[in-house]
Amino acid sequence: MLKKLLLALLLVIVSASTAYLLLMVNMKNGLSTDRVAINTLVKVTELNWGSIQGKLFDDIPYDFAIIDTSETLVYQTKNDISVTENEAINHRDTLIDIVVQGQTVGKVIINNGYDALFSRMQLQFSFIFAASLLLLACLCLAYILYLNRMIFRPFSKMQRFAKHIAKGELDIPLEMDRNHMFGAFTESFDMMRDELAAARHSEYLANKSKKELVASLSHDIKTPVSSIKAVTELMLLSASNDKISRQLNTLYAKADQIDHLVTDMFHATMEELNELQVNVTEEHSHLLGELINNANYYGQITMAPVPDCVITADSLRLQQIIDNVVNNSYKYAATAIEVACVIIEGFLEVQFMDFGPGVPEEELPLLFNKFYRGSRAVNQNGSGLGLYISRYLLRKMHGDIICSNHQNGFMVKLLIPLAGKN
Repeated sequence: MLKKLLLALLLVIVSASTAYLLLMVNMKNGLSTDRVAINTLVKVTELNWGSIQGKLFDDIPYDFAIIDTSETLVYQTKNDISVTENEAINHRDTLIDIVVQGQTVGKVIINNGYDALFSRMQLQFSFIFAASLLLLACLCLAYILYLNRMIFRPFSKMQRFAKHIAKGELDIPLEMDRNHMFGAFTESFDMMRDELAAARHSEYLANKSKKELVASLSHDIKTPVSSIKAVTELMLLSASNDKISRQLNTLYAKADQIDHLVTDMFHATMEELNELQVNVTEEHSHLLGELINNANYYGQITMAPVPDCVITADSLRLQQIIDNVVNNSYKYAATAIEVACVIIEGFLEVQFMDFGPGVPEEELPLLFNKFYRGSRAVNQNGSGLGLYISRYLLRKMHGDIICSNHQNGFMVKLLIPLAGKN
């Protein structure tokens, strides 16, 4: 494009120069004189002085006037030419003396047509100048458009791209165009964007993995720690002397300290809990008996027979859910727990019923909110996350959890999907 513009500029300069030279040559040709014709005019006038007639000058190519010494007009070829010496001088006409018998009797004023010639040349020159200016203006406009397409517009794109990068918006590519001087740079910058996006994604995956591991481990640690605390409490009731009581109290205090530290770590990673992995497999329903027995460290759970069926669940996550439900019942109801199982519409429904005060009806819809703790949990340790996590994990298994009050206490239902039904 730039080469074409430079070539066009060169053509304009050459054309303007050629037109100017032709104008000068035309002007020179227009100013040339026929000396033979002029001499003939003077001789004929001198020979016929006193009897001047128009037919004597038929072969003379010039317009002229003849005057005597008193500037009286003797003859003229047309009306609009000089007829006095002053007019001839002003119009740059040629004055030639007429000499008869050695005396000057008059003058011949030959009209050179300088005024008409200069007017014509001025018009031609103005036309050439205006045409040159117009062509130069067109070239300037074309050059501005060229600069806009090849420099300003690509630079603006790169500027906007840099702003997107600075804001962290790495999913907006930079359009590559090799037809301008920034073509190679745009390709390099877009490669840089890809590398930054890949690095950010790798960092995200690494952080995700770390937070998921911390959240999973911290939550899993809470369950055995709670068991240690519960068993320690039972042993304290049957301690035989002060030394054993002190040792058990120390053990309980340390377990409680670990529980608080793990809870703090758990809170720090809760925003990433939605990324906890759940690996669903097919399991026989007798697995529920084992999982519930693992949570029965107070010996207060009574369990009805479990129907024979195949469920789809993650046994590790299901243990966490059951531990949460049982711990909440021990903490807030402090009563015996009855467990019943029934198959309903493609789910194995596991019902945990305690005989405590239950939950106010207006608080039931809030139980699964993150960090929510009911009005009856003010004096109890906890983070308000157990039911939130339990529902999340069950829904990852395509099941659900439902809380409600019953006539004699509080009930939690776990809906565990049957194999091949959901």
